[in-house]
Amino acid sequence: MLLERAREILERVDQTEREVMRIGQGVAGRLRIAFVGTATFGVLPNIIRAFRAAHPDIELALSAMNNAELRRALIQREIDIAVARPSIEDAEVKAETLMKEPLVLALPDSYANREQPFHLADFKNATFVLFPRRPRPSYADYVLDVCKVDGFVPALQVMAQDYLTAMSLVSVGVGISVVPASVSENQRPGIVYRKYEGHNPGTELSLNYRRDNRSPHLFGFLELARKIARASHSGPPV
Repeated sequence: MLLERAREILERVDQTEREVMRIGQGVAGRLRIAFVGTATFGVLPNIIRAFRAAHPDIELALSAMNNAELRRALIQREIDIAVARPSIEDAEVKAETLMKEPLVLALPDSYANREQPFHLADFKNATFVLFPRRPRPSYADYVLDVCKVDGFVPALQVMAQDYLTAMSLVSVGVGISVVPASVSENQRPGIVYRKYEGHNPGTELSLNYRRDNRSPHLFGFLELARKIARASHSGPPV
């Protein structure tokens, strides 16, 4: 019985050693990635698919968070990578731009047949659907700042908790929204997406990670993300 148990223990030790080596080599293990809702369009899904195909033994734990939650989770080491909009500012965090894109209007489909150019100030008396509701400041405040540069503050504002809720409100005619251009890839009933003329500073999607994270999984993901982002940068989505 002692001999049998000893053999089992040695086999487990050998197996553990092999697993640790694979993790150290970056070919097995777990990578925790969290992202803002609008990151589910554009280049990020392509990166996730490519990473899974290249590293099938690495488990990807994916979750959606707002920027404040991303910062907290990253600082507290609950996640390895935060895909944020805009970047996370903290001395412990390193950030790099994943993609830049213009802003577009998300409008109820009653605007579908309008032919004349759109200007943001055209909607100064319209209801703006902004997100997220909290915490503030947030992407909502960024959109309000863009409006201020155009010389107005939206007369009516409806705050949605997240991107999906905001788009649902636009689709039923509650108001309009200003979103990253990659969101227009998600065609949904009740909404049309249109470019607008005038002040358009665009928006950046960023990769954020702790400076002291030396995981080979992290560096493998970053390298692949940079490669795919460069390949897809034939121009901003419109």
